Amino acid sequence: MSQTLADAAGAVLRAAAPADKVSLSEQAAAAWRAGALAAEGGARPPDRPARPTRPLLKPPRDMPRRRAAGSDAGRIALLHALAHIELNAIDLAWDLVARFGGGKPAEFLDDWVGVAAEEAKHFALLAQRLSALGVAYGDLPAHDGLWEAAQATANDLLARLAVVPLVLEARGLDVTPAMIERLERFGDRDSAAILKIVYGDEIGHVAAGMRWFVWACALRQVEPVATYHALVRAHYKGALKPPFNFGAREAAGFGPLFYTALAS
Repeated sequence: MSQTLADAAGAVLRAAAPADKVSLSEQAAAAWRAGALAAEGGARPPDRPARPTRPLLKPPRDMPRRRAAGSDAGRIALLHALAHIELNAIDLAWDLVARFGGGKPAEFLDDWVGVAAEEAKHFALLAQRLSALGVAYGDLPAHDGLWEAAQATANDLLARLAVVPLVLEARGLDVTPAMIERLERFGDRDSAAILKIVYGDEIGHVAAGMRWFVWACALRQVEPVATYHALVRAHYKGALKPPFNFGAREAAGFGPLFYTALAS
């Protein structure tokens, strides 16, 4: 095990195999909680994380239209797309730890190590479900747009928090309940149960994003709502898409003043 948290984060980012990312994430989180990793030190993370040779990555516009969730093929496509998102989420969390964790409070590191471990858990659950359905992660193509958010916000913690937990993960709160309902309606309770775990954890991830966004705004002596609007407009392509899950967002401490003005 690496001696610093940044080194452990870098090891995850440089691991190409998804199973290795999951295993290294679990080891790093356990070592951090046990006090076996130093908070300071370590190398700068890579600009792009290592990736497996499959799935084939395509621009979002070239991805095939997803089929209805009622068919086996449609459910597999949905779960594969979610697994791809969660694999990226593992790297996004560890990149945040490695890139922005220096000099931060221990509670900041606790939160984002916890997020990384939960993203690894989510990917593992989805990969196991895909296997039960007779396929593997990588068997379908996936889009290559998810890491753009990390590249666009690589030099600013406030921008990273605004775009990743408070746009991308918050969007998950909006769309996941309908996915769960569709899967249950078509009798796939095993897949729905996994999405319920993901949904509950993601409320906590958005809450962590909100908590540390407000903290960082106070440190810079800037007003949070106006700063969020400016950062999203600068670093996120397009408008935010309603309808919003106001209840889940409110449970995460993420009030509508932040996002309704940015809606399409």
